[in-house]
Amino acid sequence: MPALPVILDVDTGVDDACALLLAALHPDLDLRAVTCVGGNAPLADVVRNTLTVLTTAGRDDVPVAAGADRPLLEDPVDARHVHGQDGMGDLDWPVAARAADDRHAVELLRDHLLAAAATGERVTLIPLAPLTNIALLLRTYPAVAQGIERILFMGGAAAVGNATASAEFNIFHDPEAAAIVFDSCADLGITLGMYGLDVFYEPRITRAQAAELIAADPQGPAGLAGRLVTFQCDRFGGESATIGDAGAVAAVIAPDSLTTSKLPARVELTGRYTRGRTIVDHRDWSGDLTHDPHGQSDVIVDVALAVDNARLSTLWLETMRESAREKV
Repeated sequence: MPALPVILDVDTGVDDACALLLAALHPDLDLRAVTCVGGNAPLADVVRNTLTVLTTAGRDDVPVAAGADRPLLEDPVDARHVHGQDGMGDLDWPVAARAADDRHAVELLRDHLLAAAATGERVTLIPLAPLTNIALLLRTYPAVAQGIERILFMGGAAAVGNATASAEFNIFHDPEAAAIVFDSCADLGITLGMYGLDVFYEPRITRAQAAELIAADPQGPAGLAGRLVTFQCDRFGGESATIGDAGAVAAVIAPDSLTTSKLPARVELTGRYTRGRTIVDHRDWSGDLTHDPHGQSDVIVDVALAVDNARLSTLWLETMRESAREKV
């Protein structure tokens, strides 16, 4: 079976780095490009981190482009308190020698997706960051929909928040962009999936497994993967850490590992305490809608509600182990 063509949009990010390693190394994925947006770290750091991860994985063939350096309306708010001052665990990892593509991220996405559409091919987009680049893409070049198989984004939640009590960080960072992506997918007939906080924390790697990866290939992708996990264990004081965004990539490889439900959804833009929340509508009886002045959203999202965490963790871990075995 041919490898699935994918493009990642990232704000690398410790867990984005874990996701990039998986996408770059797993034989079932054909990583066509990576685009970068400001989020977990400022854009320049995101681009540097992304290039560094891909070089470590031996994938300098994958083009990387810088995109939006801030949300559509608000000032940027990074998450270096989670990811370290450099955005990638302050590991002092050797920086990649190559530079990013000259094109803006939106132009790189446009070119790849229109080229795919011209040959009848479709690419799966996996945004793991604030949705600013994707919003700009779909509004500026709606014809790219013909080259998109589906969009599975990491963001939002049906029940919880982290940036606030209501909102997940990626959506909170640029709620307007998320709302545009939701509406654009409905308008353009693009299948939209949400890998949110309801499942995000479940696939985990232990400190001992991370140490095994480091020992197996200290300066290679397995060593980087192990250090990223160890950084998270240290930062949060645990014996295991989530692979976070990498779970979304793993779920593309093993889609039956997710339990999903197609539900109407919106992004809250104005609430004092709820701005950036993904409003997932679980109502299934028309009587509940009788007095609702808003009605149900016409945006239907395939929401991940449960995950086979052991399967996704093992998939990621075995991919890192295999990268080390190939060097022996």
